[in-house]
Amino acid sequence: MSALANHAFIKMNGLGNEILILDLRDGTPLPTPEEARAIHRSGLTFDQLMTLEPGRGTDFSTTILNNDGSESAACGNGTRCIAWLLMNETGKDRLTIATKAGPLVATSGSAPHTITVDMGLPRFGWKDIPLSRDAGDARAIDFEPAPGLSAPSVVNVGNPHAIFWVDDIAAYDFATLGPKIEHDPIFPERANISLAHVTAPDALTLKVWERGAGLTRACGTAACAAAVTAARTNRTGRSVTVTLPGGPLHIQWRDDDHILMTGSIESEFEGRFDPAIFAGTAA
Repeated sequence: MSALANHAFIKMNGLGNEILILDLRDGTPLPTPEEARAIHRSGLTFDQLMTLEPGRGTDFSTTILNNDGSESAACGNGTRCIAWLLMNETGKDRLTIATKAGPLVATSGSAPHTITVDMGLPRFGWKDIPLSRDAGDARAIDFEPAPGLSAPSVVNVGNPHAIFWVDDIAAYDFATLGPKIEHDPIFPERANISLAHVTAPDALTLKVWERGAGLTRACGTAACAAAVTAARTNRTGRSVTVTLPGGPLHIQWRDDDHILMTGSIESEFEGRFDPAIFAGTAA
């Protein structure tokens, strides 16, 4: 039987970005990709499954699985969720959380249920993103996957992102285009795909097809990616509000190039896994 049978979980969301949290500090093994997919198929749906684990030279650490079982190096909205839980547990207002993308520092926001996360430094080299070839300036690469969609900005903010600048984010069949572009050979590790529209010098709207999760109401790293590339292409300044279907995130790209993401979280419910979820999965 799966070690996750009857194991406790917490369901949260960051602006509608659905996060399922497992506390594995008791030594329970990490979920397998097959187990993650089984949980999502059971009706306990999520965008990312995130674990709480002992720190690796930090306060805590986390492993992030998408709902297709693939691993993600970073999740901004999910990091805010687990930081809020851990701050309530420890009484601290500042925590460092180890991720595959590196340590992330979270601080308590000025408003209730609001957390700021230092998402680190963006990377723009084509091998860092990564791309399968040198496609030119990362501000507008040589890539046209569909009519009307071309020259996206690309950046790695813990995971790879491509941002297409458009006049109307609702004008595209993103449920069809999203997975096609995510899996294009130019992205050897796949990519998060966004449609972005600038509404003011300090504001933009965003729609995201999230790698390994699909259409999502919010994606923190995509908001960071869009904000940074908007500033790099002189579309906005370095401090912007990014509005996603789930709500707004404030992104500040500081002069030291660190990206600060601030937004709210919501705790939904707690429960335990029905052992039947894992019938047929490897023990």
